[in-house]
Amino acid sequence: MTIYDISKKAGVSIATVSRVLNGSPKVKEATRKKIMDIIEENEYTPNSSARAMGLKAMRTVGILCADSSDIFLAKAVYYLEQNLQAAGYESILCCTGYNLDTRKNYVNLILSKKVDALILVGSNFIGEAEQENQYIKDVSAKVPVMILNASYHHDNVYCILCDDMNSMYRAASEMYDSGIHDILYLYKALSYSGHKKLDGFKAAMENKKVKGYEKLILRIPEEVSGLENIADFVSDYATKDHRFHGVIAADDELGIAAVKYGQKNGLSIPGDLSVIGYNNSMLTECSTPELTSIDNQLETLSECLVSTLIGVLSGREMPQKTVFSGSLVKRKTTDF
Repeated sequence: MTIYDISKKAGVSIATVSRVLNGSPKVKEATRKKIMDIIEENEYTPNSSARAMGLKAMRTVGILCADSSDIFLAKAVYYLEQNLQAAGYESILCCTGYNLDTRKNYVNLILSKKVDALILVGSNFIGEAEQENQYIKDVSAKVPVMILNASYHHDNVYCILCDDMNSMYRAASEMYDSGIHDILYLYKALSYSGHKKLDGFKAAMENKKVKGYEKLILRIPEEVSGLENIADFVSDYATKDHRFHGVIAADDELGIAAVKYGQKNGLSIPGDLSVIGYNNSMLTECSTPELTSIDNQLETLSECLVSTLIGVLSGREMPQKTVFSGSLVKRKTTDF
């Protein structure tokens, strides 16, 4: 018996069941009695609502991220843990890698710790095939699932994300409007967020009626790693008659690699080559010159996620999807 089963038996939403379990007054007495009767009949004891059931609350949240060495994911985990601690919650962190079976094993491990909720950090947790997301549905029947920077609609799943598509669209349009019409788009992964960024770039090029822009979309192979190697890969690409005076990268690491490509080939930046990264991470200020980047509001996203989670655990009605707009932070790799 899960909270999802109770909601089906009672003919109400999971949110209504959650409100009853958390003692919220915003439920009709008849509905409350119906839900409590089902709970008693099935001897259901929810982890996330232990406080409302007269038990000691765990006040612990599980956090899953794919790779703690990734600068974006590491910063997100930092912000989340800081906000959870401020709200009186402890956290358990597991780094899952990108294998689906391994991810499921870590989910089961986290749930065995009787956590109040689960946070999935990063858009790589959303698979393209629906069966890849079944584990999210399974978890959401037991505890609230919070997803940072991706969108997935299901009961008891809450998503807080940046509008990557529109943010990329605006940045690409601004570079085009500055007079740079041959823009190279660099990316590696095609996660949920990766797809949105690429779609935003394509939409901007389509809107500007740029012919043949598809030839200037370059995916860096996974086996090509390190700034120098990525810069050399871009150099090889450029020698094959691919001409470009602007680069927009799907993350800041690729943006800095593009800067290195320009420097290796004697290009002035931003005179001969303008570069925009993505994430507005600490890497932007480590670059010479400092990197213009799209700020995806990571700190704000993290604060909103924890605020939404606390609301859910308190039995309040909370939005299942909250979207923030990114902004272009201009530094020395652009002059527009």
